[in-house]
Amino acid sequence: MPIDLIANPLLERMRPYGADERAVLSLDKAAVAMDAISSWPGYKVTPLIALDDLARDAGVAAILYKHEAHRFGLKSFKALGGAYAIERLVAAHKASASSKPLVVTSATDGNHGRSVAWGAKRHGIRAIIYIHETVSEGRADAIAAYGAEVRRVPGNYDDAVRAAAKAADDNGWVVVSDTSWPGYDTIPKDVMQGYAVMAIEVERQNCRPTHVFAQGGVGGMAAAVLSVEWETKRDSRPVFTVVEPDTAACLFESAKAKGLTTVGGDLDTIMAGLACGEPSILAWNILGPGTDAFMTIPDSEAAAAMRALAKYGIAAGESGVAGLAGFLAAARDPAMRKLLGIEPTSRILCYGTEGATDPAVYREIVGRDDAAVERVA
Repeated sequence: MPIDLIANPLLERMRPYGADERAVLSLDKAAVAMDAISSWPGYKVTPLIALDDLARDAGVAAILYKHEAHRFGLKSFKALGGAYAIERLVAAHKASASSKPLVVTSATDGNHGRSVAWGAKRHGIRAIIYIHETVSEGRADAIAAYGAEVRRVPGNYDDAVRAAAKAADDNGWVVVSDTSWPGYDTIPKDVMQGYAVMAIEVERQNCRPTHVFAQGGVGGMAAAVLSVEWETKRDSRPVFTVVEPDTAACLFESAKAKGLTTVGGDLDTIMAGLACGEPSILAWNILGPGTDAFMTIPDSEAAAAMRALAKYGIAAGESGVAGLAGFLAAARDPAMRKLLGIEPTSRILCYGTEGATDPAVYREIVGRDDAAVERVA
């Protein structure tokens, strides 16, 4: 399957991070999220791992991999988002002195639903999580293990989003989502601001990348990471590339169309957490002017990256390796290297956003149990 890469026609690289962007995500609000999340029991900075052999083979100075597999025991960076938004919701609900119970709902491909369920359990509130028809039973069971009610609906991820939103309207529940739509943006900002904790940690880990490769989905994680890079480094920030599955490339297509674009179909990919057809409006407000390039990769590239990481003792999930897989693919192609300015002195940062969140799928792809692979504490 072809690998595609385009320079972003909407890029405004020399423009400072402005008021419009800070209205979505800002360093000030990221600091508030960092203070809150770092106070939770079990908080630990996730490691930044140097992949020296891969860097040598790719012809760059360094590849640094932010490994999120042990984040609060949820195996995913998503623990930072949904649970943080719920904490803020619970505080607001208590302040309102409402007598109506707070009930939260969300749609998920797996990891976000687990975070929402975990956050709801921490605060003793009810959670109803909607999943679409191709979400694995392993991921559904992992959500239910935190006490949430899991409801499966026909269609793809975007159909589950609509089902959760309708149920919330009908029942007076609160949607906790990292994607946004007209009239719904406050909670997604909180979710994304939680994600920005990863980038703040990277700054404190003295990481100085020349290039960042981040996976897409609806765009929430990529926007959170980019917001920190852009506001802290302004016009000297790293070259930023967003990577998506070739079957679910809503951000790539939005860049090509120079505006928000939805992609249809079943969005079938092993990168289940990135199987999204509708971009987040909020995320696009940052990614549109701030991303240098957009890239699509086939499933085979993600699987190869998972197997490569296993040699480092890293059990990484299919969605979590997309950024690394994108870089490795680009590094093999002289034209892509030239477009992105990848040189022997380049330092590459990739966010490994999930561990083996579905052990059965991991075993099928890598050929070993994740517990036998994972050696990173």
